[in-house]
Amino acid sequence: MELSHLKQFIAIAHAGHITRAAGVLGLTQPALSATLRKLEAELGAELVHRTGRGVQLTEAGRVFLTHAQDTLRRAEAGAAAVRQLVGLEHGSIRVGGGATATSFLLPPVVSRVRRAHPGLRFYVREGGSSAIADSVLSGELDLGIVTLPVIHPEADALQRTPLATDELRLIVPPAHPLSGRPTFRWKEIREDGVVAFEAGTAVRNLIDRAAADAGVSLDVVMELRSIESIKRMVAAGVGVGFVSRFALTGEQGLACKDARLTRGLAIIRRRDRKPSAAVAAFEAALTEFAADRGRTALRAIE
Repeated sequence: MELSHLKQFIAIAHAGHITRAAGVLGLTQPALSATLRKLEAELGAELVHRTGRGVQLTEAGRVFLTHAQDTLRRAEAGAAAVRQLVGLEHGSIRVGGGATATSFLLPPVVSRVRRAHPGLRFYVREGGSSAIADSVLSGELDLGIVTLPVIHPEADALQRTPLATDELRLIVPPAHPLSGRPTFRWKEIREDGVVAFEAGTAVRNLIDRAAADAGVSLDVVMELRSIESIKRMVAAGVGVGFVSRFALTGEQGLACKDARLTRGLAIIRRRDRKPSAAVAAFEAALTEFAADRGRTALRAIE
């Protein structure tokens, strides 16, 4: 018994008329009648009463309709499951984020997902939050990890899923007067050179605003995008710097005593596009991983 025959019988039952059902299915009336006769022969029972106005289901027809619909639903669910499996085995994921995301959040998640689905392929792009939002909106990226709020003319077209709470911490050279202390005040680094992130990035804007609110104008002596480069320049004595707590271990870095430098990270994707099985699985794994890291960071902040 073929699934196509079940579909055709269901169409006849719903239309109550063989000719109308044939029109809906794009078949001829004789072809549909032949299918009905074949089903009745296989089952050994009449499925419909033929009347001048069309057809009516017999008792056997009503019983068969219930099972035909159930069989068709199960077949469609099975096909969907197979398509999802194929997507997980051979799909691709395009994701972007800032330096913190690409250096410290994505690697362990990509590794975890790749172990479960080794056939997946990844494309990772590093960029500022605005650039990542542009790429997600244009379809170049499936997902983005950005700093909230999303500042973009088309921000409403993006679905935002909160990911983690991050804290920016001050790092200083080994011989700096603040070395070894847990906190700092803005006035204490008024005279220091700062190794900073590039101007215009979400992290840089957050730091600049916080310093200005405290009445301090930062002396930026170098601008970099790489977190590791900032850490190395600070270690070499070029100046002080700010990096994500995700980039530090234990209690490294100084928290701002004037006001904590915190930001929200979120996953973004287009509202009008349903994610593929591969992208959905990766987003779930990323959310689970970041929730653990975010809770740890949040407990430290509190």
